[in-house]
Amino acid sequence: MSFPILQKYLARLSDGVASSIWLDQEGKAQGRFFNCTMTSAFQPIRQLDGNRVVAYEGLARSVSAQDQGLSLWKLLDHAASDDESIELDRLCRMLHAINFFRQAEAAAADLYLNVHDRLLSAVSSNHGHAFRRILDALELPLARVVLQLPAATPQQGWLLNYVSDNYRRNGFRFAVNVNSPRAALAVLDRLRPDVFKLDVRDLREEDGVSALLQRCAAAGVAVVFRRLETPPQLAALRELHAAAGGALLVQGYLLDAPHALLRQPAQRAA
Repeated sequence: MSFPILQKYLARLSDGVASSIWLDQEGKAQGRFFNCTMTSAFQPIRQLDGNRVVAYEGLARSVSAQDQGLSLWKLLDHAASDDESIELDRLCRMLHAINFFRQAEAAAADLYLNVHDRLLSAVSSNHGHAFRRILDALELPLARVVLQLPAATPQQGWLLNYVSDNYRRNGFRFAVNVNSPRAALAVLDRLRPDVFKLDVRDLREEDGVSALLQRCAAAGVAVVFRRLETPPQLAALRELHAAAGGALLVQGYLLDAPHALLRQPAQRAA
């Protein structure tokens, strides 16, 4: 392991030091919220051209012996108050960071972490500061963490401005989920994100997608098409890539299911 402070922290957890996070017999970090025990699963983000894994998205899952735990976020978040939702989000980020960087396969990949919509307005002070302190304390690489902001309505534009500026000031890169290529173009210059994430089903707006890819290529902004689930969707992305050029990133169950263990590209190649 290349992170000695994290290794010492994991050793303390394995020794039974009292904490809201602990290790199971396989060394995976687990946490508890509302009497639900949770851990991390990671879904790869791949280059469309070459299929290389460049990042993983961390996802909260219930603990399962078969590594097929259920997604817990919506269930727990709906039951939580604003303060409890902040606590849940921070617990998930901590779990994902530990479970990601403890694995040797993480050496060449980034970690994408969700910022859920309730946190945009629930956090009253410096967004990202608390999580940065955790990463700094464990000496984990801030530059390899990408925070994913949720899609926002036009009325929430000022909120995205405020939150994204805070994350940037704290040294984080950030991605913005958008509902359409037009929505992405509308905020590209204003937010200056590092990444856009679009649902692959938005390929119906082919003109808008081509324009977005060209603008993002010129600005150095990555584009990830998520929810890739069918061969026709993959074929459409390949056609778009051939026509528009630029690097496309893809994520979805057609290529990879989320797993607790990171996989080498050759093991998970579609």
